[in-house]
Amino acid sequence: MKALVTGGAGFIGSHLVAALLQQGHEVTCFDNFSTGRKAYLKPFEKNKSFKLVKADLLNLAAVKKAVKGQDLVWHLAANADVRGGFTRTHVDLEQNVLATWNVLEAMRLAGVKKLAFASTSAVYGEARQLPIPESYAPVFPWSVYGASKVGAEAFVSAYANLFGLQAWLFRFANIVGKNSTHGVIPDFLAKLHKNPRELEILGDGHQSKPFLHVSDCVNAMLYIARHEKAPISVYNLGSMDWLVIKKLAEIVCEEMKLENVKLRYTGGRSGWPGDVPKYMLDISALRKLGFTPKYNSEQAVRLAVKENLSG
Repeated sequence: MKALVTGGAGFIGSHLVAALLQQGHEVTCFDNFSTGRKAYLKPFEKNKSFKLVKADLLNLAAVKKAVKGQDLVWHLAANADVRGGFTRTHVDLEQNVLATWNVLEAMRLAGVKKLAFASTSAVYGEARQLPIPESYAPVFPWSVYGASKVGAEAFVSAYANLFGLQAWLFRFANIVGKNSTHGVIPDFLAKLHKNPRELEILGDGHQSKPFLHVSDCVNAMLYIARHEKAPISVYNLGSMDWLVIKKLAEIVCEEMKLENVKLRYTGGRSGWPGDVPKYMLDISALRKLGFTPKYNSEQAVRLAVKENLSG
């Protein structure tokens, strides 16, 4: 199969590229390197089945050229800086909604019929039902990032209905692991490297969230694409539990062999504007399809910290 991976030089994208190549597919990575890193692609440089396109998804002509001849598009590229949307509101609209429209339009014109789309649990906002099923509605996202993913999902749905696409939508929990460049673990590690005696925690430390290791994330996406035959489907990708941020901070300190670290809290239920303080995903649909994550939230976090520390 010929697969195009947008955002293939990013955190999750680089792991997906590796998995697809290992399965024997021809993979084209499309990335503008705004957050992706060339170092993540170095292991594939000499692989004849790998191709790199350095371009921006807002360049429709470049997207059309890259999409042509593909069998399946894995659309992972997005602005993932949730906090940044508080001050730079246009970025999510451009990079998450307009970029997705460009991908869909290029697929329509090229006759490419299969799309796997990386969405987010941020679409739910602060849900009144825990764990949150995929059918939860209405959704009221708290962040511009979450809102942009709702918009992108709507465009995917419309194109699937109008032009006969088969689409898989994945609503991610907090994905952690090697090559992660943002999020709570890289944030804590950077702070502790700078000052190993004190760790600032945004919010009150009682925020509770599910964490999924990137290996489980990629394996789940590949499994769903192989086994789900519906014209359009939505799956939560997360663990079956959650982890309190204070406990996560303690795990990071333990793995760094640091003792008597003072935990300092900024206060408030949320860590920043748009941060949902507590949520858990219902992954019963994923399990019913036949896939269960290997790691729970704490195991995923411990492994991710070790991977980040080892470089």
